Amino acid sequence: MAASSTAASKPGSQGLQGAGDAKQTVFKILFAISIVHLLNDSIQSVIPAIFPILKSEMGITYTQIGWVQFAINFTASIMQPVVGLYTDRKPSPYILPIGMASTLMGMLLLAFAPSYWVVLLSVCLVGLGSAAFHPEGSRVAHMAAGGRKGLAQSIFQVGGNAGQSLAPIMTKWIFIPLGLFGSIWFTGVAAVAIIVQLYIAGWYKAVLKEAPAKVKQVVTRRVNPERKKQIVFALWVLIFLVFVRSWYGAAMGGYFAFFLQDKYGLTIDRAQDFIFLFLAAGAVGTFFGGPLADRFGRRNLIFFSMLGSAPFALILPYVSFTWAYILLVIIGFILLSSFSVTVVYAQMLFPGKVGTVSGLITGLAFGLGGIGSVVLGNLCDTLGTTRVMEICAFLPLIGILTFLLPSDKKLKSWTEDTAS
Repeated sequence: MAASSTAASKPGSQGLQGAGDAKQTVFKILFAISIVHLLNDSIQSVIPAIFPILKSEMGITYTQIGWVQFAINFTASIMQPVVGLYTDRKPSPYILPIGMASTLMGMLLLAFAPSYWVVLLSVCLVGLGSAAFHPEGSRVAHMAAGGRKGLAQSIFQVGGNAGQSLAPIMTKWIFIPLGLFGSIWFTGVAAVAIIVQLYIAGWYKAVLKEAPAKVKQVVTRRVNPERKKQIVFALWVLIFLVFVRSWYGAAMGGYFAFFLQDKYGLTIDRAQDFIFLFLAAGAVGTFFGGPLADRFGRRNLIFFSMLGSAPFALILPYVSFTWAYILLVIIGFILLSSFSVTVVYAQMLFPGKVGTVSGLITGLAFGLGGIGSVVLGNLCDTLGTTRVMEICAFLPLIGILTFLLPSDKKLKSWTEDTAS
């Protein structure tokens, strides 16, 4: 078993997340949890993939499309920090397959959904499954990372972004020919994910048994009030930056295909190729982001991912669709290179709260992105998709606020002061 290649936490590691931290990087567990992340997020990506189908088959508005996206984002965002808080206190290996069972039920219901309201219910079940997976999935990556936290989070997160990039392919090859019933295929995907998660849960449980004393131990850290204010402020800035990135991602993933249809007269079928390029480039950027942040600094990478993508985002709505191919690859790679980095940065802000912090970053910010989908859908109904894309092009400029975050050096000194 994989646990045999691991040992207990390093001396000085504190809090529940430290229980069972491997001295060596356990790549087979990292790749396994990354594969599950791919399967989980590919199922989750069914939701934006069905937007064109919902619009054509059910005749719903852009605002109603936004509410569908909001339903899954909001469900996941509410529960992720709750799950993370609970599992920080009581690690729960088997919450992973249980959550995927909820996702499986959501896909089964979606395949036979007779109305818009049943669609909303099914995506809520998928959202609950996602909420159960992400905090514990991030913890598994943390435990298997050894001393390579950035690389581990990149491996974990690239699976999710790769899964998300499949949404336009699903639209093109599954949902356009089969309609909503195409969702039935993803019950099989969920079943495979459950099997892999049972294997991961066995490793997780075995590692916890190696350090039972640490599992039961909760270390109380003394933080002076002024430092606490600085940490909380930095966390809110980070959440806001992820929120802005989520809004831009919601605009591209949910509405850019309609923009291409309105401006260039492209079919929805062909427009999916553009969205795939953006999301696939983002998955590649996510993978390289962790190692680059380990080398050049996490705050620097977050800053680069936002401001570096801004010039290309600003000109994207005005170029020909041939140039759009190129710009989407550049924007996707740069913007999402900080996807895993923001999670690791947040974990450095609050050492010992891996699940809670991961839930906040990937959950709360994801939910706020869902609010963005509703707002963007309403704006598309009133202003048109072209105008909305022109407005959204300015969002990456807000990345200038990254300068409000403490540097990596300062963050490290905070952690050392807290641990002492």
